[in-house]
Amino acid sequence: MATPAPSSLAPRASTLWRMAGRFPPRPRAPYGTSKGTPCPDTRPDPTGARTFRAATRATAAARPEAPARSRAWTPPYQADLGLILGVLRRGPGDPAFRLTQDRAVWRASRTPEGPATLRVTLRAGRAEATAWGPGADWFLDRLPELLGAADTPEAFTPRHRLVADSARRATGLRLTKTGLVLESLIPSVLEQKVTADEAYRAWRRLLTRHGEPAPGPAPERMAVMPDPRAWSLIPSWEWHRAGVDDKRAATILRAVRLHSRLERAAGLPPEKAAALLEAVPGIGPWTSAEVVQRTHGAPDAVTTGDLHLPGIIGYALTGDRTTDDAAMLELLAPYAGQRHRAARLILLAGRVPPRRTPKMPYSDISRL
Repeated sequence: MATPAPSSLAPRASTLWRMAGRFPPRPRAPYGTSKGTPCPDTRPDPTGARTFRAATRATAAARPEAPARSRAWTPPYQADLGLILGVLRRGPGDPAFRLTQDRAVWRASRTPEGPATLRVTLRAGRAEATAWGPGADWFLDRLPELLGAADTPEAFTPRHRLVADSARRATGLRLTKTGLVLESLIPSVLEQKVTADEAYRAWRRLLTRHGEPAPGPAPERMAVMPDPRAWSLIPSWEWHRAGVDDKRAATILRAVRLHSRLERAAGLPPEKAAALLEAVPGIGPWTSAEVVQRTHGAPDAVTTGDLHLPGIIGYALTGDRTTDDAAMLELLAPYAGQRHRAARLILLAGRVPPRRTPKMPYSDISRL
């Protein structure tokens, strides 16, 4: 039987794939030997993302190893590295944060002067820091603020027995001040309206695949987050594979296009910084509060719009697990000016309502 001629009205294969999704399936990599040795990847790279990522990693590998820079500082107060810097960790396996067995905290960040790795230890009340990379001096100059030197816990007065007990136990708690806006903004956007596990997975994948290796002798698999241009070159399917929906990805892309303006928010008062952030579509009060808590060490930036926080605070202070945002703010009103610190202390107390329903289901959109 003769094969019928294709109709001119029949859609092409590429059109069918565009109708079904955003991109055709990835072709299998050919194998050149019987042992399964893969041939070079010759697939097109229309966005330039793969080429840019390879060039970035090659540049990082070829960068001359800068000498380590060290600095020591003795806080005039009791400090606890876990309580102070733990809020910067975005879940287990965070490529930009590591706590090693010698109780040292490692951070990999992109500073205004370039990528840097910081190692901090606290022994006998003395903080010893070592940094590597182009941004090492920037990191070390801000070590006291990172460890809470700009914080004013003496302005806080407990008004509830549970809060007072928590404050007495957490004497080493200080609010950190990083001064790095995008570093806090992007993972906060990833945490919008999803479970923590989903957001942490996305952060790990994006940094591992598109970030730079951390400078210096950092622990294995530590990475510096991409720069704004690298974020903008991440193709749509990479966001999808990381489990990030179009709305959150679009918010991050808008933010990186405005990165120079948003980074200046670090020099503004927390209220004005939050207003500047919220001018970007997709960033609301929840996200802006999560950012200024870390960038500014803002003691009054209480998080509203959270799924669990009002119920935890209401249950801890009154036994009412149905507390909403309005009732939570009323309970925290006696701590005006220090509401974020009060919320942190309540969370550290560990009094949470017992679970009555299953955990929110994990939805992996990368499988769609």
